[in-house]
Amino acid sequence: MEATVAERGQITLPKAVRDALGLTKGTLLKVELDGSRIILRKSVDDAISRVRGKFALDGFDSADAALQSTRAGQAEG
Repeated sequence: MEATVAERGQITLPKAVRDALGLTKGTLLKVELDGSRIILRKSVDDAISRVRGKFALDGFDSADAALQSTRAGQAEG
């Protein structure tokens, strides 16, 4: 597979690569140089962000605040 470097240094990854790795708009990639090779890897920060999104605190600033609200609701009910 090949990709062409555009005027501003951008490349478009082939669809087969994006699909195989689950890359979508906004996915963070780490860029590493290994001699004359460029290595792209999914960023750990991106994976952490996706996990945090799955366990959102529904508007609370911290897990402690969410827990206090839950306990208060249980005490009232």
